[in-house]
Amino acid sequence: MKKEVEIDDELRPEYDLSQLLEGGVRGKYADRYREGTNLVLLAPDVAEVFPNEEAVNEALRLVTQLAKIPSLTPATAAPT
Repeated sequence: MKKEVEIDDELRPEYDLSQLLEGGVRGKYADRYREGTNLVLLAPDVAEVFPNEEAVNEALRLVTQLAKIPSLTPATAAPT
């Protein structure tokens, strides 16, 4: 037979744990949290090319700069 475990309650008497737990809303801040994060999962073959986040950011900045050059639009770009 198991011995009953005595819980050492450190809450002050004015805090009623049963009332604190019944008013909670699951996922209340989930949308706000998602807005604050911007994570992207790279495919394994792409992740091999970029050792860290700085390398990924540098490559993406270069791509955005190249996209702004009018002579390199898809219609006039040389075929590869």
